[in-house]
Amino acid sequence: MKLKKLIPELVNNIIDLAYDKEPRSIQGKSMSVIKSGSDVFIQSDEGTGKSTGIVMGAIQRLQKPVEEAPRAIIVAPTKEKAFELEETFDKLSYRTKLRAFTAFDQGIIQYQKDMIYEGIDLLIVTPRRLMELISCTGVPMTKVQMIFVDDFDKMDKAREIPVLYHIENMIDKVQYIVTTSSWNESLDMFDERVMKGAQMVQMD
Repeated sequence: MKLKKLIPELVNNIIDLAYDKEPRSIQGKSMSVIKSGSDVFIQSDEGTGKSTGIVMGAIQRLQKPVEEAPRAIIVAPTKEKAFELEETFDKLSYRTKLRAFTAFDQGIIQYQKDMIYEGIDLLIVTPRRLMELISCTGVPMTKVQMIFVDDFDKMDKAREIPVLYHIENMIDKVQYIVTTSSWNESLDMFDERVMKGAQMVQMD
């Protein structure tokens, strides 16, 4: 990864965490595409750093707190993965003062709505809770510029992937960044219906 092309706060956090000592090729490849604003599929095996890569990409694009409504959403397949992403974000963003909040199924929805409306830059959320929040106007979507879908291949076809299609119908001109460990027919359909000239980033 070319650290010179990243914001200084992110670079310093990467160095502090020694991520530069064990660089992952998938992170360097995906960062350049995320920065460009293009839709992208990121495919690599589990444990290769693609989730950390999208967190880095979100921080690079967001850079600093702006207004109150979220500008990026990361959709995670489970509550556990959502909190892993939040932990990674907190480590990599602490110099930027960017604000993130995690919402999940079975959490108290009114509390989650209140936290979102206090002002955040990034919402990390499970699919069904995102749908519930949208249905009760708990997420202002007007400023969303990026939607990251982590571990698409672990999403439930019947109950969770349709949420992503619903979002696509709500927002114009949003960048989609999708990670997956394996390819399946649901990704073919998502590419056809949602992605716009998507690039593919894979491990060497």
